[in-house]
Amino acid sequence: MSTNGIIDLRSSYSVGETADRLASLLQVQGIKIFARIDQAAEARGVGLTLPPMVLFIFGDPKSGTPLMTNYPSLAMDLPLKALVWESATAGVQLSYNSPEFLQQRHGLDAPPFRAVEGIFRKATQ
Repeated sequence: MSTNGIIDLRSSYSVGETADRLASLLQVQGIKIFARIDQAAEARGVGLTLPPMVLFIFGDPKSGTPLMTNYPSLAMDLPLKALVWESATAGVQLSYNSPEFLQQRHGLDAPPFRAVEGIFRKATQ
């Protein structure tokens, strides 16, 4: 984990393929994708350039709702987010907030959403 609470996983695939793999894995697990935003396409739409970058907003209301009931501030970070992006120096990355960061930030009893980390690893390997 980095000091800012963000975990970066290097992907063996392109941004597009990593994003497709992530979407497929989330759907297989029954996790709802609320949004898939192609940040680079949005930048092109206003005449700007951005390296390949796709933001996912996703979650499972059955899991998240009870947590938000007990820890209302968690709603600031739910639904969960994952960013698939390309770095000129580090290649394709999948980045997300660490469970420990979310635990500390919201005073949770335990790190939440550990199962999602396995999905992220599968999407990148």
